[in-house]
Formats: sequence, structure tokens, C-alpha cells
Amino acid sequence: MSPPVPVFVFALGSSPSSSPTPARRGGVTLPLSKGPTGLSPRRYDEDDVLGGTIGLGDSADLFYSVAVTVGNSTITLNLDTGSADLWAISSDCQTPQCQQSSAERYDTKAFEPTGNAVDLKFGDSVTGTHAAGPVGRDTVTLAGLTMTDQPVAAINDTDNSAVSNGGAGILGLGFFGQSFVQAAAINAQFPNASGTDTFINQTVHSGPIVSRLLLNDQIEEPLFAITLQRDTIDVSGNGQLTVGQLPAGINNASITWVPVRLYRPEDGGLDPPSFAPNEVYPLRWEIEFDAVFIDGKRLPDSTQQATGIKTPTLSALIDTGNSILRGPADVVSNILRTVSPAFAADPTSQPFLPCNEGHNLTFQIGGRLFPVDPRDFISQAQKGDAEDCVADNVVATDPPALGALFSWSLGDPFLKSNIVVFYYGNLTHPSVDPPRIGLLSLVPENAEMLLDDAVDDAEKDGGDFENKVDVAPTSSSLITEVTTTLPFWHGSHSASAHYASTTGAATSTTTTPSDVASQWSSSPLYRLAAASGACRLFSIPALASLFPFCK
Repeated sequence: MSPPVPVFVFALGSSPSSSPTPARRGGVTLPLSKGPTGLSPRRYDEDDVLGGTIGLGDSADLFYSVAVTVGNSTITLNLDTGSADLWAISSDCQTPQCQQSSAERYDTKAFEPTGNAVDLKFGDSVTGTHAAGPVGRDTVTLAGLTMTDQPVAAINDTDNSAVSNGGAGILGLGFFGQSFVQAAAINAQFPNASGTDTFINQTVHSGPIVSRLLLNDQIEEPLFAITLQRDTIDVSGNGQLTVGQLPAGINNASITWVPVRLYRPEDGGLDPPSFAPNEVYPLRWEIEFDAVFIDGKRLPDSTQQATGIKTPTLSALIDTGNSILRGPADVVSNILRTVSPAFAADPTSQPFLPCNEGHNLTFQIGGRLFPVDPRDFISQAQKGDAEDCVADNVVATDPPALGALFSWSLGDPFLKSNIVVFYYGNLTHPSVDPPRIGLLSLVPENAEMLLDDAVDDAEKDGGDFENKVDVAPTSSSLITEVTTTLPFWHGSHSASAHYASTTGAATSTTTTPSDVASQWSSSPLYRLAAASGACRLFSIPALASLFPFCK
């Protein structure tokens, strides 16, 4: 994943709104005051849908996927918080990667072309890929939640590794400021517009799917949450995407909330609209953090200089599309020297280390420590060998640059070790309700013992660690609300029980409630090329002039 060049999206015409979107009732208590998030007050009826949840697929912890219904096709897409666009390969894609793909392709029978196209660029200075094709609209269902006229790119040319790992494309869950599919769709409707007013206002009609679910009042809370399963070394955990609510059984009081970094225009961010000239918008799911520790020792801060800008404060992208951990070259080298005698003796060698030698890589975020599980720090170096492993889940990446101020990308090893909640806040007026990320560690106190047990089991099994593939499940559950009066409350107060109802991936039909979904209270060394929103080139002359840095 490279430091993306500036990815601010200029909007296209305007019909400015003069005030933030009105407030809705909320069920999540956050450390800062909660503000308005939707376009209209939410209407609460019995069995009102509050959100949805769906399980995740996993290919050897390298590629996490989710089943999404697009038009008449239920397809498997790479789950990516580092980008914001939804795209899938169509039958027109005949590149080697597409020809080798076993994934079901997007059936474009219901695809309504806009007349515009995108050429999306992913990766860092070493691993660059692309995905190109026309932009259109179709009906999309995610976690039982459906949006009609959803912008999507029908890719006919790609070398992206998401296609090589059993997927048909990418589901980007980033902010609309990164969405070039959105920009292409809006530009088709407003070809002569300029500025950012219409781009922001039209997010309700043309933005990424979760943003549209929020702005169209289809979910209760402006958030989604992710847990990732572990399918290597020691198979465990359950992968799940929950939209609109906290995951079942998670108490908000146990979550550490930290603000998402906002990008000023001079940082490579979005220009504010005329109706909110003082607003500063988020660009990606990026958070500042305090320090990095290895085996309890705080590491010196990186001396790596940013490219073309003043070195920013320490921050990290939280990115499910990244299969590893990426950081500054000097800090990564320090980590590998600490854990690998082979690397300490020869920095050009692989960082081999004993498999049963658990190491604790920890990030201090919001004043609290969030370790990476020792089982996610290593990989098996050679089949049949459970004695010598390799610390190849931590590698160097490019320094911060304009439009990409982060120096770390915390990918799947970090997300396997934590429940991560992505809170959008107020999309049009971030100052009213700022975006945040919530973290809850899943690393057990006996994690090193569990690693030892996994090594013992592998040695008994011919030297091979556990390794499996989970196919992305196509069934999902809606989270609904049933109003119940509590007799011990004073007055005519009521509380909401949230229930999960099983649904099919292709529809949002509710069947018998099956499970309580929340509490009464409010509660390889390669990048999978979905990356962090690198420069995406438009096949649109009107937009190309707005992105001179992409030429």
C-alpha cells in the first residue's frame, strides 16, 4: 500500500443545504456529545429495522470477504475499510487475473450505465494494481440491508489480487471523500458543476452503500463493526460485519473511542462546501496513536521524513484490505531485530524465529494498550516445520505524503486481535458529531500459552499448523426493534429489545427472530491491493482537470 496521492473529491454542482441534518434517537453512548447524523428524523415502529449483520469469509487470513447481492448476482467481495468504492468484475473482464478467477461474476443485466467510467489505482510503490470499467447503478443488498440505484463499477480490466483470491471485487467501506465511483456517478448527472456542494449533498443518492444507508435513515446508528476470524496457526474466532448497531453482547462502556483524523484541503482533503465553509472532513479511517512497544519496551519514534510535506503526527490507517502490518522502515527494522536473531545478524535475511517464542507487539492508542495476538505475529515459514517460523506480518511501507498522512497501516493481524467499530458521525457536518473509531481488545491473557499449544498440535500433525478457508456465508440477519414497556420505570418510558432475524443474502425478508442482538441499555508480504485509497484516475475529462497530481 503506497502513500496515496491526494484523494480529495471535488463535487459537482450544488443545491446547498443550510443546516446539519436533524438528530435521531441513538442507542450508543460515545465520549463526545452525539449529534445529528441522518437526513430526516427516524420513524420508530414496531419491528423497525435498526441494522444488519453477516458473517465473513476468510482465505488463510490473507483475504477477508463478504457476500453482497448486486442486481441478480450474489458475489463475494473483499472487505476493505481502506477504500470507498464498490466494484466487481463482469463477464467483459478477460485479463489473466479474471480468467483465473473462480468467483461468480457480476451479472450486469440490471446494470444501468451512467456513461462514465473509472480507473482505480491501488497499492504502494512496490505493489501497484488497477481496476477499470464503467460506472452504473444497480440494487445492492449488504447484511440484509438494501439500497436501490447504488453506484457500482462493472470492472472489465483489472490485475487486482482481490480477484486472484476467490473474490469478484471490493466492497469499500471508507468515507465518501475517497469515493471515485460516487464522483463519476454524480458527474454524469451534473456534468457542468464545480465545487463540493453537490458532491456532498448527493452522497445520499450516490455515496458508498453504508453512507447511503445512514443518510436514507435505514440504520439506527452511523456505524459498522468488524471482527475477523483466525484461520491460520490456531483456528479460532468468528468473523462478522455488523451495520447500524454494536455487535451483540458488546457494551459501549468497554470500548475505547478515539477521533478519526480530519484532512484539511492543504493536507490533501476535501474542500468545504459553501453551506459549511468551516467544516473539515475525514478522508479515511485513520487515527492518531501514542507509541509502539515490542515485548514491553517502547520503541523510539521513527525518524523517517514525510514526502513533500511537514512530518505529521503519528497515525495509523485501520485497513481490513491489508493482510499485514505496515510501518516506518526504521521502526519495523527495530522490531525485527528484536525478535529475530537471523535478521539482527543480517538485515537482508528473512526474520526467522522460533515458533513457540511468543512476542508482544503493542500499540498505545487513546492512552490504552492494544496488543497484536502472538498467534497473529508469525507465519509458518515452511510446510512441515513447526519449529522455525517467520515474522513476515510486519513490513516497511512508504512514508507519509500529501493525502496520506499515516505512517502505519494496521491490517488484518490487528483486526483479528480487536473488535473495531467505525463510527461515521455526521457525514455532512463533522464538527456536529465527529467520526471516531472504537477498539476492544480480544487478546486473551493466556495468548502465549495458546500459541504454545498450537505449536504442540502442529508438531503432532507432521509439523503443519492449522489452516483453513471459510467461504463467505450468504445468509444474514436483520436487527429489528420491538418496543416493550418496563414496569419499573417511572412514567410512560419504554425500552427497545433488538432482535436478529435470519435473512437471505439476496433479499431482506425477515423470518422468525432467532437471537437477542443487543442490550437494553444504550449501549503474505503483499498487499491485497484494496489498500488505502491510492490515486484513482478517472476516464472523465471534466474530473481529470481537477486532479493534476494524478496525471
